[in-house]
Amino acid sequence: MLTKEIIIGQIEVIANNCVQVRQDTIIKDDGVEISKTYHRHVLAPGDNLDNQDPKVRAIAEVIWTPEVIAAYQASLSEE
Repeated sequence: MLTKEIIIGQIEVIANNCVQVRQDTIIKDDGVEISKTYHRHVLAPGDNLDNQDPKVRAIAEVIWTPEVIAAYQASLSEE
């Protein structure tokens, strides 16, 4: 039987306190992994976290202080 599992494989804090998330999609045939693909997305300070994995939300909520969010938004206006 084929099964599909989607997990958060990696969470990284990158430049400007952005959070990069790697989502792994694993296909198994009778419990044996036959395929794995990756999808990455980046969240910027202040982005909506409602649809994110609880681990991603927890990290972002610690890192994204009001000061960090204000500094990020200020850096956008400078560009």
